[in-house]
Amino acid sequence: MRRAPLLYGARQCPSSNCDPRPPGCRIDLLVIHNISLPPGCFGGDRVDDLFLNRLDPKAHPYFQEICELRVSSHLLIRRSGELVQYVPLGLRAWHAGQSEFQGRVACNDFSIGIELEGDDYTPFTEQQYQTLDQTIADIRARYPAITPERIVGHSDIAPARKSDPGPFFDWNRIKAGPRIKTGPRKRKKLK
Repeated sequence: MRRAPLLYGARQCPSSNCDPRPPGCRIDLLVIHNISLPPGCFGGDRVDDLFLNRLDPKAHPYFQEICELRVSSHLLIRRSGELVQYVPLGLRAWHAGQSEFQGRVACNDFSIGIELEGDDYTPFTEQQYQTLDQTIADIRARYPAITPERIVGHSDIAPARKSDPGPFFDWNRIKAGPRIKTGPRKRKKLK
């Protein structure tokens, strides 16, 4: 596969659950998800294990249901604000499943997926929002077709199946634009 953008500052955790996007496909959608494994539990390496096809079905009863799934996301933002990258942005990650946005199906083809460690019942952390603000700014600098109107939740592209990122996600903050601190910290840049 050809080299595709990686985000500086992200811990790289390459997943094989990806493939090339269709020829000529323009990346113009950003999909925000939430994930916790097992559901409602934060921390640990279980999300990495899922996206790297090494989830132990004996570690928790829920894992028996999902250990055979071949899924991934481009990025994960942990509760601490740590950014993890599984798939280069130019490749297709397998995060959206059966989906549709503005009449276009198969959203994985033209979207970037960001998972937030969380669930539908717990507010996200300030550290997560800070990392998300910076990450969205970095992605939009590389893919300007991703306008604020094209930043959506998984629930927007698969409403019959999904509810994430959930009712605690602060859409007003995201739609208002990034709150990036200025100062000695350098912005992450795309490779």
